[in-house]
Amino acid sequence: MKRLFGFILILLVSGLQAQQSLPSLNLKNLEGKTINTADIAKTGKPVILSFWAIWCKPCQKELDAFNEHYAEWQAETGVKIVAVSIDDSRSVSRVAPFARSKGWEFEVLLDPNGDFKRAMNVNMIPHTFLLDAQGKIVSQHTAYFEGAEFELYEKVKALAGKKK
Repeated sequence: MKRLFGFILILLVSGLQAQQSLPSLNLKNLEGKTINTADIAKTGKPVILSFWAIWCKPCQKELDAFNEHYAEWQAETGVKIVAVSIDDSRSVSRVAPFARSKGWEFEVLLDPNGDFKRAMNVNMIPHTFLLDAQGKIVSQHTAYFEGAEFELYEKVKALAGKKK
């Protein structure tokens, strides 16, 4: 019985570890360049990965809030923000003009088939992940409320070794 329990525990821990890093899928950025999702976190710095769509108002508010502080956050911690649009083939052509009109300084990737969304088990947006410098998922949340970006940034600073 102890062996069975130990085996199950090892499987659970292995499964959790396997889900802690990003899957390897190819997406396009707004310039049409192919980006492998496994490479997103290869910066050696924390990464904020946010799934969104142009029709999602809370997503827009969250990404606007991130963008407002992005230059300062990058200077202090080196954090990288990547926004993944889950707009489908009917609306994906509107993503680039929309993101550019917002003036977002971070990278935007397109996931029109929802492959990355499914691989990351994203069911509701906004869905934001925080990755550590090794690319492991250390935190995630869904929904957005005003001020949530500061809570997330406190976690980023902790990962980057910065004090409050």
